[in-house]
Amino acid sequence: MSNELIFQDATSLAALIRRKEVSPVEVVKAHLDRIEALDGQVNAIVILAEGALSAARIAEAAVLAGEELGPLHGVPFTAKDSIDTAGVMTQRGSPIFRGRTPGQDATSVARLKRAGAILLAKTNLPEFSYWIESDNLLSGRSNNPWDLERTPGGSSGGESAAIAAGMSPLGLGTDLAISVRGPAAQTGITSMKATHGRVPMTGIWPRAPRRFWHVGPMARSVRDIALAFAQLAGPDGQDAFSTLAARDLGNLSEKPTRPLRVGWMVGPGFGPVDPQVAATVKAAAQALADLGVAVEPVGIPALERDFALDVFNRLHVMEMKPAFAQATVGRREDELYKMARTMLSLPDTSMSDFIEAEQAAERIRDGYAEYFSRYDALITHVLPIPAHKHGVESFVIDGQTVDATYLQGATVPLNVAGLPGLSMRFGTSRDGLPINVQVVGAWHDEATVLQVATLLEGVSQVKGLHPALGRPQGAAEAGCRSS
Repeated sequence: MSNELIFQDATSLAALIRRKEVSPVEVVKAHLDRIEALDGQVNAIVILAEGALSAARIAEAAVLAGEELGPLHGVPFTAKDSIDTAGVMTQRGSPIFRGRTPGQDATSVARLKRAGAILLAKTNLPEFSYWIESDNLLSGRSNNPWDLERTPGGSSGGESAAIAAGMSPLGLGTDLAISVRGPAAQTGITSMKATHGRVPMTGIWPRAPRRFWHVGPMARSVRDIALAFAQLAGPDGQDAFSTLAARDLGNLSEKPTRPLRVGWMVGPGFGPVDPQVAATVKAAAQALADLGVAVEPVGIPALERDFALDVFNRLHVMEMKPAFAQATVGRREDELYKMARTMLSLPDTSMSDFIEAEQAAERIRDGYAEYFSRYDALITHVLPIPAHKHGVESFVIDGQTVDATYLQGATVPLNVAGLPGLSMRFGTSRDGLPINVQVVGAWHDEATVLQVATLLEGVSQVKGLHPALGRPQGAAEAGCRSS
């Protein structure tokens, strides 16, 4: 029974609890047992929430008493260790914040709890959430449950590893340039960065700058993402970027319910892409076409004119240094890990370059606006390669040598533009690793993103790629084989 529970998605667990077929205590215990069995090898978990079992017992009593239950009643969830959790340490992956215990939940955590979910644990990240691998001086390096020699990504890599390995059915991550969608692609789970501001960043470091930052759900299925997003979205009266109330997402269907026009692309404008990844994007486009969706290859000229990763770097380096300076008050630079040191050492962007980058960002947004005046959604890759080995600093991709920052080529444009994007598995590499595609929609049109993703998920289930069915097999020696 425990093994069955840990690979259910959150929606199924909520239904089982509501029908009294399983208790919240059984569900929480099953996931705690899984953490105990596997996390010594995967290292996804930073700290357990001490009150999880007590909360599960209270949730069980509510079910037995016939009380009104929230949509996630009794379902455990995890949260990245940059997201504040009342009474549970939030150390941001840095010795500078060692032992820091917030007195209040972040808005996103509070909203999942209000829906009945139970905080299970905090998950690993790079220091301050700044890198594409999850490694820091406090809690070490997280490993990919498909292959322990590979990364589960960053900066929400602990979260992606925990969900992929069955240690958590649902989680919260943050995304500055890649950090929700990339880790999901490394481990074959599902995640979504909604339109900028749809989910408040209150209670998440850094408070400023946050114009490119997002917090979003990570899970085992598209329907879980939709369920969690419905709880998370909407203003909280504290984050000024969050002003639009949640909208009805409608009923998600595995068959088209209205005419859709979808484009697909792997470049130019994103950097080089491995042919097997490009083939997966094309296969996703063909799957939609086979379902009767109008699909065609496209290009977005604005992305070819202005490389979004370069635009982002010129803007954010100028903005993030004050936040880093606040974190290192008292000249504690000697306590920083390698990537934070690197970030602080980057040269300032000149004012003329900063202004040009601002104008380029507007051109990118305009380019997407023109695209979405003609199309309902866009399909791209998430990462240009499958999950890579730990510590690799450069890659040869389709014959071109690039540094590791280029892995953000297809994800960072959505942060610059503020568009919603969902990462979901749709393929398998030659080495047996997951390959995800990215579904992109117009501003505030998460409903269409989720609908297109649901269509693709229906096909992926037939192919045996649904994360709730396809379980990590590459690290059997670590106990990740579920059979």
